[in-house]
Amino acid sequence: MAKSIDLIVTELADREAIRELPARYCDCVWRTDVEGIVDLFTEDGSFSITARDAETTTTGRANLHKMYKEALASVTPRPYIHNHVVDLKGGNHATGRCYVELRDASNDMKWIGTGYYHDDYAKVGERWKFQSRKFKAVRFDPREQK
Repeated sequence: MAKSIDLIVTELADREAIRELPARYCDCVWRTDVEGIVDLFTEDGSFSITARDAETTTTGRANLHKMYKEALASVTPRPYIHNHVVDLKGGNHATGRCYVELRDASNDMKWIGTGYYHDDYAKVGERWKFQSRKFKAVRFDPREQK
């Protein structure tokens, strides 16, 4: 059965809104806009980092705010995202992946590492947000930078 024009337009609008989330996330990181980053997450949203066989997870907006504020006060990462893939799951849920390269603005934009995000998205009202964002570092070498 063919999709209706209304369904196609809704899916296109949803995909575009979801694809904008990682771009807004990176923009907020560049500008050290902690409130902006946290606003991209649902109330119970979570962010996880897996690097060197260790994983840390932060859940809830208050905890995310504290974590991002501390993290961005100590480093000046400049993320560049690539190859965003979105899978609409229906029922105002979707998943996606995008790949990231990290550079250090405080050290002549030297390469810090690379990896990917695996995201779960939820539509809250009319806005798509991160339900969970999981960063998997494929290579992460901040110690080599200075």
